[in-house]
Amino acid sequence: MSLTASLDASSVTAVPGEETSLPLRVRNSGTTVEEYRFEVAGACAAWTTVEPATLSLYPGSAETVSVSFRPPRDPSVPAGETPFGIRVVPTSDHAEPVVPEGRVTVAPFTEVTGELVPRGSHGVWRGAHKIAVDNRGNAPLTVALTARSGTERAAITFTRPELTVGPGRAAFAELRVKPAKRLWRGTPVVHTFQAVVAPPAPEDGEPAAPVVLDGSYQQEAILPRWLPRALVLACLLALILAGFWYGMLRPAVKSAAREAITPEVIASATSGPGRGGGLTDGSGGSGGASATPTPPPTTAPTPSAKPSVRPSPKPSAKATAKPLPPPVPTSAQVQVRDAVGGGSRSGTALTVPAGKSFRLTDIVVQNPQGDAGTVVITGDGGDRLLTMALENFRDADQHFVTPVIVPAGGEVAMTVDCRKVGRPVNAPAPGRCAAFLFVGGTMESVKP
Repeated sequence: MSLTASLDASSVTAVPGEETSLPLRVRNSGTTVEEYRFEVAGACAAWTTVEPATLSLYPGSAETVSVSFRPPRDPSVPAGETPFGIRVVPTSDHAEPVVPEGRVTVAPFTEVTGELVPRGSHGVWRGAHKIAVDNRGNAPLTVALTARSGTERAAITFTRPELTVGPGRAAFAELRVKPAKRLWRGTPVVHTFQAVVAPPAPEDGEPAAPVVLDGSYQQEAILPRWLPRALVLACLLALILAGFWYGMLRPAVKSAAREAITPEVIASATSGPGRGGGLTDGSGGSGGASATPTPPPTTAPTPSAKPSVRPSPKPSAKATAKPLPPPVPTSAQVQVRDAVGGGSRSGTALTVPAGKSFRLTDIVVQNPQGDAGTVVITGDGGDRLLTMALENFRDADQHFVTPVIVPAGGEVAMTVDCRKVGRPVNAPAPGRCAAFLFVGGTMESVKP
């Protein structure tokens, strides 16, 4: 073999966002001048270069080229060991290529961002918030969730004290604020607090700074402000109506009753059938015989009606039907990545199972890289719910007073059409657009 090539070390560690070099020594053992070109094989080929790209050597001479590793500081390059090979290909047809092999270890890095949705809440009994944690590092991460209350008059709790987030993904947890005392009436009270997302301390190096999110909860009074005024107005109205009755309507009713009692009415009430005297003759004297009284007409006795027996009502089918189970709070999420010029990409966040219906109430869309393009949120049958431009927002949330009903078999999906990939602060530009969708609502059973 007229060609030999070897790496100075079989393994090297590369830090994301930085450059690491490894020398490669090439020797021409042949008898003619030869030119060599270099090709990188392996998963690291996208961020590995050889300088210079070609090398000419005289017979018996040797030179060293530099293999440079530049892994991007992006979740697309996971932390860990990756094998690679450098193909040294001679330009002459009679020579065979040589492939020295090695291993590059990508060092892990931690980058966490968080968002509190909504930042401010209000209510009578408690406040409800959600925390979205984004892992922009290249290794799985477990963060601890804690809270600091601005006052001692409210307790703050999390549904999940820890979140495990994969690289390039997001996780969500619920935060609840419950006041220590009930507020029956008066001015609303504002309770401020801070939610802290604390990454784990690394074995070596400085620990990552925690993410602190400010929020507030406004405690409303149980009895609204307008209730005392409404009670006073109701009492005044009742007094006015009572005075109107006793002052005007009642005397008028009594006067009408007195006027209705006339002598004719009294005479007709006191007179009755059978109260007349005997019959007289034409001279005015009494006749020889008394008039025979006419017997009162007889009436046939009315037969008494027999009581009818009503049939007992039959039990209805509705009374025997089993009640439906209560609605279940449901949430889902999806991430969609799309390259420029490659057409749109879609991802399904939630599919409604058979016999169910989903009441969609909350939508949160995130554009953490600052990409440019179009994002479309669709419901059942591809109906568009939202259409937004990625360049107009980083984080956007929509909350529906009237829920959007997605029937059984329907899907809530997101479609991303990337026009320009954003560039995060102090980091190289990623290769694709990345958008995140979170949906929330309740899953209900439907009658068969």
